Amino acid sequence: MTPKSTHDYLVRLRDLILLERHCAVHLDMEGMAKAVQSKEAIVKILAHIKAVDEEDKPITREIRDENRRNAFLFKSTLGWIRGTMEFFGQKTVTSTYGAQANTIASQINGRLLSGQV
Repeated sequence: MTPKSTHDYLVRLRDLILLERHCAVHLDMEGMAKAVQSKEAIVKILAHIKAVDEEDKPITREIRDENRRNAFLFKSTLGWIRGTMEFFGQKTVTSTYGAQANTIASQINGRLLSGQV
């Protein structure tokens, strides 16, 4: 279906935002890339609209809320990935102590994901 009115574009944008989240949750990166590309094209078209009709305001609020949900999903997922990478980057060997009770630097890199055996 080709959108013909502002309302049609708004409905299509909402559907694409929902599809984007569905693809992200199911790790469908190809589908998500297509959804994002289509969403960006519609946003460019809608950017020229100065005022939204009163009957379209509920869908604009729904679009805002769904877009915020996606943003929260992506931000929290990125935080989880960063935390996981920090965990795997930590030293696996604790510092040792010398004869004078000073700490001695470990000779082992200690990174779990160093790529070395």
